[in-house]
Amino acid sequence: MSILETIQSPAQLKGMSVEQLEALAADIRAAIVRQVAHSGGHLAPNLGVVELTIALHAVFDFAHDRLLFDVGHQCYPHKLLTGRQHMLPGLRTRAGMAGFPAPSESPYDLFAVGHAGTGISTAIGMARGDTLNGEAYDPRTKPDGRRVVTLIGDASIVNGVAMEGLNNAGTLRRQFLVVLNDNGMSISKPQGALSQYFDRLRLSHIYSDFKKGARDILRHVPGGSLLEEAYHRMGEATKAMISEGSWFEHFGLVTVGPIDGHDLPTLIEFLSEAREFDRPMVLHVKTVKGKGYDFSEKDSSRFHSPPAFQLAEEDELLSEGCRVELRTDGRSFTRAFGEAMLAMMERDPLVVACTAAMPDGTGLTSVLERFPERAWDTGICESHAMDMMAGLARAGRRPFFAVYCTFLQRAFDQAFQEVALQGLPVRLCLDRAGLVGGDGAVHHGFCDIALLRVLPDAAIMAAIDEPSLLAALEFMRTYDAGLSSVRYPRDTVSARLASEPCPPFALGRARRLTSACPVAELDAAVLAFGTPAIAALEAADALAGEYRIGVWDARFAKPIDTELVAELMTARVPIVTAEDHSIVGGFGSAVLEAAQALGLDASRVTRLGIPDLWIHQDSRSRQLAEAGIDSAGIARAVRAAAGSRLADSTIEAGAGASVEPPVR
Repeated sequence: MSILETIQSPAQLKGMSVEQLEALAADIRAAIVRQVAHSGGHLAPNLGVVELTIALHAVFDFAHDRLLFDVGHQCYPHKLLTGRQHMLPGLRTRAGMAGFPAPSESPYDLFAVGHAGTGISTAIGMARGDTLNGEAYDPRTKPDGRRVVTLIGDASIVNGVAMEGLNNAGTLRRQFLVVLNDNGMSISKPQGALSQYFDRLRLSHIYSDFKKGARDILRHVPGGSLLEEAYHRMGEATKAMISEGSWFEHFGLVTVGPIDGHDLPTLIEFLSEAREFDRPMVLHVKTVKGKGYDFSEKDSSRFHSPPAFQLAEEDELLSEGCRVELRTDGRSFTRAFGEAMLAMMERDPLVVACTAAMPDGTGLTSVLERFPERAWDTGICESHAMDMMAGLARAGRRPFFAVYCTFLQRAFDQAFQEVALQGLPVRLCLDRAGLVGGDGAVHHGFCDIALLRVLPDAAIMAAIDEPSLLAALEFMRTYDAGLSSVRYPRDTVSARLASEPCPPFALGRARRLTSACPVAELDAAVLAFGTPAIAALEAADALAGEYRIGVWDARFAKPIDTELVAELMTARVPIVTAEDHSIVGGFGSAVLEAAQALGLDASRVTRLGIPDLWIHQDSRSRQLAEAGIDSAGIARAVRAAAGSRLADSTIEAGAGASVEPPVR
């Protein structure tokens, strides 16, 4: 039996030797690699924090103290140590554990977090709440009180919300520990001046003794007198590692480190001293993303969140030379987008592009390499990226911002104020739109249509396959009336319509996908926004022997094809709208609003979309089925709609039938 299998509670770590803890670290790494090889998931981020997580749980009591994650994709070791080993085989499915912290799973998880920059601010809120409740740690009056720890990465800390949190953290007058996990990586290489500062710090005399300058530092920072007083209560190891000239001092935070994040004795020593320190502190910990295996250390971007992969030999998992082969399921929308952007930038010198820390995830890696002067990775700074694109648009460029759909909402204020209100043509390329599978509720792209539809002159589109994605991008390239967007899922592109010509996008015009049966003869019509159009075609095939079904690729959620809506409603054809977006405020809502504006009867409209509840981690196909927007769900809705029309027709025919006079 491995040591990991004996751990039922993190309290057991407190009595273990360093050798046992190191063996436990090896067990955790092996368990994570085996599982992610089977199911996919966040690999390199979790391998990099194994020792750090063990040390945190060995020193603190997070059944009582507070541990708050930033981002959350580095929580697997934490979950394995807090009673959830039995959930690992179902990782990222409804039957197992979520890939991010989940309060529904365990009281050790305080927030469900998947977006960066939030950990410091929520931790400050808990610290202030514990103080108000009389539960906060105080070495003099409440030595058994709650401590607060937040774990944040070097890439996340540049996020604007994290900066706001740091600015407020320095005003606390109690214990508050920020653990900075510095691995020199985000999902890919971090960007910006602060990341360069960390690079220089890593190359400096890391373990120099800063005792001499420590008191001077403390005198010259906000709250310095209080910090100088606190200095006398520090342990000698912590005093020796106070970082002179640290950037965090300007926020009133004592900064210690950097220390080796894979050296358990050192981690435990410093965390033990930080545990007793009663002022805000940053502990700077240097780790290696993907630690423990050559394949993940050397290519940590590729193995940040890989799909399932094949281990060359199971026994090789015990060695650092383990070889793996990633599995691929087909051509993705992300790859199609990246190649399209590269081709567009080759032929149009006005086109520029950016992403916010997701060059691989959005397909822009090759674009950044080919056009370093016209393409940028801003780091985890979506609001800044949106405003930068607005500035480029004002300067006469044609900016494209490639961003995960779930992260667009972090920059909505900028989309409103600096883009739409100014009438600027910034183009949004929304990857991971709709239901995203194993990442679950924290990453679903479920509200972009509802957000963007309120912006005047916005053109809001969706792609159903690769040809339609290319056509949408070409439309966006020359659309200058305002903001435009195209959404597409984390999925493979369908080849169903590959042999058919894809007509260019025309503003507010849908594309019919089925044969030209006259509208008046249809039993039902499906207006699908995005990839549900492919599922709708499959549903129409399944119902072909029963009903005459028309399927349209709506193409636009704003402006919608009002002529088509009017034609269908006037002919009293039941309409089923289908979208991989919230049922609230989405494309179906736009159809109902159009009907009301046209004075038409919308009682025959059935809307399908993501229901008004949280859909948790599972495969994307299961999530689509749960929402009723797979081919089977669309077929059910269409059958019900078509059946109701036939019933109405029968009733109307009976009511209006003439009665022939009797024969004389």
